[in-house]
Amino acid sequence: MPGGRLTQQERQQISLGLADGLAYAEIARRLDRPTSTVTREVMRNGGPTAYRAELAHRATEHRAQRRRHPTPHGPDAPPQAHGRDPEAVRAYEETFTTVLIQSGTPKMSARVLTCLCTSDTGSLTAAELVQRLHVSPASVSKAIAFLESQDLVRRERDDRRRERYVVDDDVWYQSMMASVRGTAHLAETARQGVSVLGPDTPAATRLENIARFVDHVSESIARAADEARDLLHAQPEQARDASAR
Repeated sequence: MPGGRLTQQERQQISLGLADGLAYAEIARRLDRPTSTVTREVMRNGGPTAYRAELAHRATEHRAQRRRHPTPHGPDAPPQAHGRDPEAVRAYEETFTTVLIQSGTPKMSARVLTCLCTSDTGSLTAAELVQRLHVSPASVSKAIAFLESQDLVRRERDDRRRERYVVDDDVWYQSMMASVRGTAHLAETARQGVSVLGPDTPAATRLENIARFVDHVSESIARAADEARDLLHAQPEQARDASAR
């Protein structure tokens, strides 16, 4: 049985296997690898629907390089709370960031949003983000501007009059509703083309069908988001009960 890290070719085979709907065990059998190796590889790099062989390979090389040349942790480095494993936290943050990037979020905005989502407070100052991400204040400012435009973060002042960037528990609901508004605008624009191209023409029929489809999907998403909104405010005990159910 081969050992060591997965090769780029093996990652390509994993990607193809996932696309074909194969189970982790079957993919592992074809690679002559333990099932746990394949499972860990996929979950660490976006999950079965977002896994991309090239991105996974680059992420692994980056992690290996960072271990060879670790970033010095000075006295100002934020400690890990609750006894968390720092390396495991960093690996998870990379996975979460990769999934956000694959969903269309710009890289730096994805890194900032990951920092906010994985912090227990759900809020950080610009200085704290600069320290955590080792980037310039300008990079943080630009990333925050994008996230604000998507209703993913907001600003507030703390007791020391410092500006903090906050990711609310409701952020995913707000983001979902912003997406619904965007698709509603698409439907409206598609219907405008019906009169321009002439009713009962093939092109107009296509646009009308697009509008009807988008309307239906948007209404379904908005309804589901409203029904599930309370889940975003569940406390740890309630979340565990919901998962068990």
